[in-house]
Amino acid sequence: MAKEASFDIVSKVDLQEVSNAVQQARREIETRFDFKGSKSEIRLEGDKLTLISDDEYKLEQLMDVLRTKLVKRNVSLKALRPGKVEPAAGGTVRQVIELVNGFDADHAKQITKMIKDSKIKVQAQIQGDQIRVSGKSRDDLQAVIQMLRNEDFDVPLQFTNYRS
Repeated sequence: MAKEASFDIVSKVDLQEVSNAVQQARREIETRFDFKGSKSEIRLEGDKLTLISDDEYKLEQLMDVLRTKLVKRNVSLKALRPGKVEPAAGGTVRQVIELVNGFDADHAKQITKMIKDSKIKVQAQIQGDQIRVSGKSRDDLQAVIQMLRNEDFDVPLQFTNYRS
C-alpha cells in the first residue's frame, strides 16, 4: 500500500521582509525630490503599516514606493488590506494598512471546497489557520498545487511542509 503524502497551505507574511522593505522605502523617500520638505513617513507597528503624508496625492506616491519595495522583497501585495484615508494632525492625511496573516474561516472553506469539487483524489482539512492536503499520489498533490496557483484568491498562498 502506498504511503500518504501531504502538504500544508498557509497564508503568512514574512515580517522581517516587510520591515526591510519599509526601511528601503524610507531611504528612497528621504532622497526623492518630490518628497523634499513634506511630512511623509511610513511606520511599521506590529502587523500594521501607517502611512502619513501632506495630501492624498503624496500618500498615493508613498504607497507606490512601498508597493515597489515589497514586490522586490517577494512580499505579496494581496497581504495588504488598506484602510480609509483619514485626516490627521497638522493638516496631514493618514492611512492604516493591515497585514493579513493566516486564513479566515471563509477563505479556508472556499479553498477546501474548491479542492473537493476538483475530483482529485485528495483530502483537505482545515487545521487552525492552515489547510492540510493529503493523498496517496504525489502527482495528485502537485495537481492541487497547480490548480490553486492558477486561481486568484485575495490572500497570498504558500505551500509548505511537503512530505512524501
